[in-house]
Amino acid sequence: MTSELLLAAGKSYLFVFAAILPILNPAATAPIFLGLTEGASPSTRALLARRIARNMFALMVGSMLVGSYVLECFDISLPIVRVGGGLIVAAAAWRLLNTNHASEDRRTALAESYTPEQAPGARLSTH
Repeated sequence: MTSELLLAAGKSYLFVFAAILPILNPAATAPIFLGLTEGASPSTRALLARRIARNMFALMVGSMLVGSYVLECFDISLPIVRVGGGLIVAAAAWRLLNTNHASEDRRTALAESYTPEQAPGARLSTH
């Protein structure tokens, strides 16, 4: 019984992973991450990358475990979620296309001044 449950959970996780991976698109978001953290130290970038990876893993596991119940609770169909997700991606793309140099300079100055110690709950590694 336990092995069947673990097998079903593994299959569900792989299904969620396969469904969310094209949306997350790590190959396309890596340059965005590097652009947004331009000027930050390598240790700060590493800290942020670890946090983002941890949060995305938690999002995928949470989606797998309670996602269908949340959709059912609010009586939302999957096609509506797809349309909403497409609108969010389109809005983010539009915002990226319409940035100006003033906002880039502000982002660079902010990234240069950001240190891992400023992050809430930051744990600095000693290696």
